[in-house]
Amino acid sequence: MKILVTVKEVAEAEDDFDIDGLDINDRYLEYDLNEWDEYAIEEAVQIKEDGEDIDVVSVTIGPERAEETIRMALAKGVDRAIRVWDDDIAATDVLDPATKADVLAAVVEQEEPDLVFTGVQAGDDSFGATGVALAETIGFEWGAVVNALDLDAEAGVANVRRELEGGIEELTEIQLPSVLTIQTGINEPRYASLRGIRQAQSKPLDVHTLSDLDLDAGVLESPLRRTEMYEPESEGEAVVFEGSPEDTADELAELLQDVGVVEG
Repeated sequence: MKILVTVKEVAEAEDDFDIDGLDINDRYLEYDLNEWDEYAIEEAVQIKEDGEDIDVVSVTIGPERAEETIRMALAKGVDRAIRVWDDDIAATDVLDPATKADVLAAVVEQEEPDLVFTGVQAGDDSFGATGVALAETIGFEWGAVVNALDLDAEAGVANVRRELEGGIEELTEIQLPSVLTIQTGINEPRYASLRGIRQAQSKPLDVHTLSDLDLDAGVLESPLRRTEMYEPESEGEAVVFEGSPEDTADELAELLQDVGVVEG
């Protein structure tokens, strides 16, 4: 059995930052493995540890910088990794879910996995649609927002519990091959051990261009464009009181009277 886990390097901005054109200036960004993808990795590694002859492969679409992130997946027990990138992807304005699905579908065609795990969403753009878009593109059955999984590999089914709106949960059986989008809380992601980090340096990490996947730049065409980047104005303001409890209590009481919350 083979499990393919899609992972993403996400950026988190500092509290104070500058905008440079259509992006946040890179010096205000820190990069890390997407939180939801950590749970997808852990679920795949646990299945590998509980079974036999199971290969876990991770794939990301990202620049060379992202190799540090994908090495963390290798350090946590993934067997090998794939990074997809070239100049055409680098020049693309936005990689929307449909575009990512088309690129990842080419990886699926080469790897022929039985299961594909994705995180429910990414912590930066929060589209929350790539996994389902991928399933539609490759014709796999799918289950979204999975928070419990019981895999019956011999029967070729995944028994999953899905989180729906309003606190409702659905129990369903999904035939393999399938795509499952993994929700946080399904497990407890492990920390990468020092031994795992050392081993990750020698595990295979292949870099594919679009041409390696039998794709061309046309696959990157998208109707989605970024037209502006700005920091929204705050609709309120915070008042900070400094001093002793007695002094600040008087100031708070006066403020509440001024805004009409309490009567004077």
